[in-house]
Amino acid sequence: MTSSGFEALLEAVRGPASVNVLVITGAGISLASGIPTFRGTDPGAVWSNEVMEKGTHAFFQRAPHESWKMYLQRFELARAAKPNAAHRALVAWEAWQEAQGRGFAVVTQNVDSLHEDAGSRQLVKVHGSLRLARCSAQGCELGAPRGTVPMASVDFSAFHASPSPETVPRCPRCDSRLRPHVLWFDENYTEHDTYEIERTLILARQSRVIVFVGTSFSVGVTELVYRRGRKLDARMFSIDPSNASLDRGIEPVTARAEEALPELVRVLQS
Repeated sequence: MTSSGFEALLEAVRGPASVNVLVITGAGISLASGIPTFRGTDPGAVWSNEVMEKGTHAFFQRAPHESWKMYLQRFELARAAKPNAAHRALVAWEAWQEAQGRGFAVVTQNVDSLHEDAGSRQLVKVHGSLRLARCSAQGCELGAPRGTVPMASVDFSAFHASPSPETVPRCPRCDSRLRPHVLWFDENYTEHDTYEIERTLILARQSRVIVFVGTSFSVGVTELVYRRGRKLDARMFSIDPSNASLDRGIEPVTARAEEALPELVRVLQS
């Protein structure tokens, strides 16, 4: 890969010994694993299915069974998916950075578990996880701001037999309805401690290179990190096949993540 953007990214990563790297991943990195994006042009893009309305706390309150049906469909899709070359390359890049005595972290907008399945260790799941549920009651020990429930421990048999508000699984502590442990569009990053938004902003402040991978820059965390990086004069890059509209001082690497990231690691290791 010889694009000017790729060479600029390589130069930045190979820069001074103090260079820490922060990678922000979006749905585009998981597309090669068979998980549709939200706003992309792929045939299964979730955005075409009214996710702005359904991906909200307000919708869960109105129709908790319909909300769970949507997330269980995505859970089954994600559970069958495997990490692709981009996820594995980030693990190798993390190891290379550590061997050089440099910091490295991944902040993912994705609620799938492909980064952890691949082996990423310095990982922030800023939008939650499909592998977790939590109580919908504020103040319950299994709800916000700290509590969660493993999805594997939740009994959905009655719900699968007859989806309805009455069969939505209940919290084992207080009997309120369980909800997916995901950040909905009408919620804030401070809703739950496990979103680790403060850690994300600290990582952005400490990083001299910030790489956005497979994101449309349409969610809050990308704007927060972008503003922090711009203020601190960090080098910022975007790895995505549809980078034509970038005009914000972010340097484009116009390529698929599963192609660009393994090549980057190959060159770093050589």
